[in-house]
Amino acid sequence: MGQNEIIEPSNLFQKDGSLMQRGWCRKPILVYNKEDIGAKKYRIKEWDHYSILNKEFGFQLTIADIGYLRLMGFTWLDFKNQVRFGKETIQPFKHIDLPRSSLEESDIIFPSKKLSASISTRKGKRIITIDHPKFDNRGLKGEIILYDDPKFDNTVVVTGYDDPKRFYYNHKINYMPAEGTMQMGNKSYTFDPETSFGLLDWGRGVWPYRTHWLWGSACGKIDGVPVAFNVGYGFGDLETHTENIVFYDGKAHKIDEVTFHHENRDPKKPWQFTSNDDRFNMVLIPLIPEEAKLNLGIIKLDTSILHGLYSGDIVLDNGEKIHIDEMLGHAEDIYWKW
Repeated sequence: MGQNEIIEPSNLFQKDGSLMQRGWCRKPILVYNKEDIGAKKYRIKEWDHYSILNKEFGFQLTIADIGYLRLMGFTWLDFKNQVRFGKETIQPFKHIDLPRSSLEESDIIFPSKKLSASISTRKGKRIITIDHPKFDNRGLKGEIILYDDPKFDNTVVVTGYDDPKRFYYNHKINYMPAEGTMQMGNKSYTFDPETSFGLLDWGRGVWPYRTHWLWGSACGKIDGVPVAFNVGYGFGDLETHTENIVFYDGKAHKIDEVTFHHENRDPKKPWQFTSNDDRFNMVLIPLIPEEAKLNLGIIKLDTSILHGLYSGDIVLDNGEKIHIDEMLGHAEDIYWKW
């Protein structure tokens, strides 16, 4: 498979709504000129998703506008007891204007009278706040700062489809040290930037009603060096690139095709990952498996997700092999009709 790296900045779309470039890049250097999208507004899907984890606990939040509804989601992960607590709010025919840039300064205020939450992007950091009095009948309140090193490479893909008016523009920051405190009920949880790390998944796109994707990610430190990876497939025409990248000390090392191996998508059993260039070989042992289905008529979801510990080997561009031993991360296999 070809791996076309985009190195020249441009708009994302031409005036006719087709993509100007396709491929992968290390930073989101294409401008999301939304006004030139060649599809109706109700087909445009946009989201910002954050996941902040350490080996004891984690917090996730999502804000999304998928054209005909608005979604807000909050999840608490307890790795010691291997349980999760989640709360989602789906509001049909409601919208939110999300930022067109994933890097420029911005503030996202979650639209709700029942809770307070925000995501603020500032130079070199992202600030997440929440005050959700009814979360899991205990309440959840706190602030987390994610430190985003501007010198670090990221995962960015510009993916097209056979239909030139469809696209997927995705920016993931797979490694951000996290600092802050969360209070759930009467218990306080501290995120230490030496052991707690955040992930951003920023997505904008127009794609078919029926969609299937697979995605995995993990990050941490090995001998004091930041290490992360992103693997996945499913969206669009991948003749020009994949989203499979290993990050070592902030530098991207491009991997070709990665295959997920699992038994009927069962998140309660280990998943294996291999690459056709033999540079990515990993096993994910589940800690918190999740299977969920949703049927809201025109919207249907069938999801299989596991958070757990990755072990295996990655090979850098220079041929150096790095062994990963029980690095915290996740993987998912999801079918959507939306």
